[in-house]
Amino acid sequence: MKPEPSSRQQPPSDDELFLPDFCNIRVIFLVVLIAELLAFVLALAPQMSSATLWERLGIISLFVQWVALASAALLCGLRSLLKNQRHAIVAICSFLTIQAVTIMLSETTLRLAFFVGLEGALPTASHGDFILHNVAISAIVSAVALRYFYMQHQLTRRIQAESHARFEALQARIRPHFLFNCMNTIASLTRTQPALAEEVTEDLADLFRMSLADVGHQIPVKDELELCRRYLNIEKLRLGERLEVQWKIDELPENATLPSLTLQPLLENAVYHGIEPRQQPGTIEISGQYADGAIEFMINNPTPEFRSHRRSGNHMALDNIRERLSTAYGNDASITTETVAEQYYVAIRIPVSGAAP
Repeated sequence: MKPEPSSRQQPPSDDELFLPDFCNIRVIFLVVLIAELLAFVLALAPQMSSATLWERLGIISLFVQWVALASAALLCGLRSLLKNQRHAIVAICSFLTIQAVTIMLSETTLRLAFFVGLEGALPTASHGDFILHNVAISAIVSAVALRYFYMQHQLTRRIQAESHARFEALQARIRPHFLFNCMNTIASLTRTQPALAEEVTEDLADLFRMSLADVGHQIPVKDELELCRRYLNIEKLRLGERLEVQWKIDELPENATLPSLTLQPLLENAVYHGIEPRQQPGTIEISGQYADGAIEFMINNPTPEFRSHRRSGNHMALDNIRERLSTAYGNDASITTETVAEQYYVAIRIPVSGAAP
C-alpha cells in the first residue's frame, strides 16, 4: 500500500524562511533605523539618573545599536542552519539568540561604564535589575518583531499563492479557446495542404510545451517572443489576410528576463477583441526597447469598426498580468492601457538588472 503523506509540517526552504535576510544591506539599514527609534523612546522615558537627556540618549543608542547589529550578524550567520528548521524552531532560536546577546552586552555595558566613569548616565538600579530590565525590553521587542516577520511572510505567501492560482486559471482559459481554433485550422489544412497541417501541428506542440515550461518563473525574453511568434503564425493561418503583424524589437537586450506568459495573453486579447470582430484587415504591432534599466513593450491593435461588434471581456488577462508583475517587482513594474484614434494600446514596463542591449 502507498503510504499516506505525513501531516507534519515540513522544514521551510531558504525562500520560505520567515526571517528577513539580515545579510542584506537594506535590512541592516532598517534594523539600525528601528533601533535608533527605540533608543529615543527609552531615552524620553523617566529614569532615576543624574545624566541629561542627550547623555542618556547617547548611552542608550550605543547599547541598543550594539544589541541590534550583533543580533543581526548572528542571525545572518545562522541563516544557513535555520533554513532547514521548522518555523517554531526558527522563532525560538532567534528569540534566544537575541536574549543572549542582550545579556552579554548588558554586562559589558555595566563594566565599561564603570571603567570610563559614566556610571551616572545609567539608571540607579542594582546590577541584576539592570540586566533584567534590559532582557525584559528585549524580549518584548523581539517577540513583537518575530511575530511581525512571520505574519508578513504568511501574507506574502498567500499573495503569491493567489497570483499563481490566477495564473493557472488564465492558462486554463487560454488553452481550450486557442486549442479549439487550432484544431479547426489543422482540420481545414489536412486534405488540401497536409504538409502545412503537419507543420502547424508541430508548432502547436512546441507552443504548448513552451507555455507549460517554467510556469510562473522567469524566462528569457527571446523565449517569450518565440512563444508569441508561434501563436501569431497559427492565428495567421486561420485568419489569413485579415491579420498582419509588425515586429519592432531590435533594441531589446538578449539577457533580459520576464515572467513566462506575460505577452502571449495580451496578443490573444488583441486577436480576439481587435482582429476577429473586424470586417477589414487589421495590424498588430509589437515593439520593445531597453530604457532606464527596464524593458518596455508596446502592443497595439485596431478596435472594431462598429461599436456593436466590440466584444466585452472580464479583463482577466490584464488583471492577472498586473498582479503577477506587482508580486514580482512591486511598484517598479507597470502595465497601462489606452485607446487612441481607434487603436488599443497596452504598455508594459519591467525592470531588469545587468541587462545590456
